[in-house]
Amino acid sequence: MTTETTAPSRWTQQLTARVRAVDAARPWLWDGLLTLGWTTAALVDAAGGWRNVARDPSLPSGLIVLLSLALSLPLYARRRRPTTVLALMAPAALVSEASGAFLQAAFLQALPLFHIALTRPPRRLLGAFALLVPPVLVGGLRFDGDEWDQHVVPILWAYVIVALLGITVRSRRDHTASLVDRARRLEIERDQEVRLAAAAERARIAREMHDIIGHNLSVITGLADGGRYAAAKSPERAAQALDAIGTTSRQALDELRRLLGILSAPDDAPSTAARTPQPTLEDLEPLLEGVRKAGLPVAAELPAPLPPLPPGAQLTVYRVIQESLTNTLKHAGPGASATVRVAAAPDALLVTVTDTGTPSAAPGQGQGLTGMRERAALYDGTLDSGPLPDGAGWQVRLRIPTTPEEHRP
Repeated sequence: MTTETTAPSRWTQQLTARVRAVDAARPWLWDGLLTLGWTTAALVDAAGGWRNVARDPSLPSGLIVLLSLALSLPLYARRRRPTTVLALMAPAALVSEASGAFLQAAFLQALPLFHIALTRPPRRLLGAFALLVPPVLVGGLRFDGDEWDQHVVPILWAYVIVALLGITVRSRRDHTASLVDRARRLEIERDQEVRLAAAAERARIAREMHDIIGHNLSVITGLADGGRYAAAKSPERAAQALDAIGTTSRQALDELRRLLGILSAPDDAPSTAARTPQPTLEDLEPLLEGVRKAGLPVAAELPAPLPPLPPGAQLTVYRVIQESLTNTLKHAGPGASATVRVAAAPDALLVTVTDTGTPSAAPGQGQGLTGMRERAALYDGTLDSGPLPDGAGWQVRLRIPTTPEEHRP
């Protein structure tokens, strides 16, 4: 039964869609066919049927034909210029009523009235009724006497209903258009959000890959250089360097596997790699020790106990110190040293990393510094970097708020 009831509806929708497509492609064809149909009906009535309702059946046939054509031919332009069409039909309607012909073709004025209500501002309806009412009043008052209202009121009500129908169709069309436009805008916003999310994710992955690979490779390079010089004089220290290289390499591989595991896990499935603990403030000592083994003397001033921070903020502090020391390893030159200071202020954690490298060899505005600033901004933090005032080194300063309500989710 469902198939039987929906098939006609589907067929009707398809037919309506095809008619609308033809009308949109060739509006002149549709307007011409309808005008021809109404003109034919008006002329058929002018052949003699008009006398059935006329108050004066003795009017000449030529006048009736002329009035019928005047009330039907202008309909060709009813959609483009409905107000003009109604103004052209109004004199013929007035002559029809005043002469007593009372032609049925006068009701064709309802078509341009419908299009005025459908496509024009509401105030245009006042002008439309100013053209429709006088002919009806003239005919009622002249030929019906005291019963003029029986002729005028039904016709005016018919015109009012037509105008209301046009307003209703217009409201529904505008509502549908607004829904379509809203759906289109939502689709555009969804696509933009997807692109922004993808860009943010690419930036996050780039930061993680840069921090993991850049730091560990810098440490491995330092250890390899030191082991090469130590191999000739102290095989034992060269073996220690190789052990440190192996340890650092394994740590780098573990972090890469964790990151790749997060990327490869389905969105709706928990990942084992995602549950792997991220570096925290407790891991600063092993980080500093690894840098020292790579050949960079690092002095550290860490508060005891370490201040409490959300895991994400602790990771930011860790990565900033890691990247700063990595830049020192790569750019500060031989004989440089570094100092790491972590201090707890009343409402923030202050981190300062200073090295004794020359400013000309200091890091530029590359991926590392950009990534550090982005990490700090995620937790309302600020990061500044630049040469020391006396030109004897480079300094990175990080401030991370510790007040819980200042942290972003």
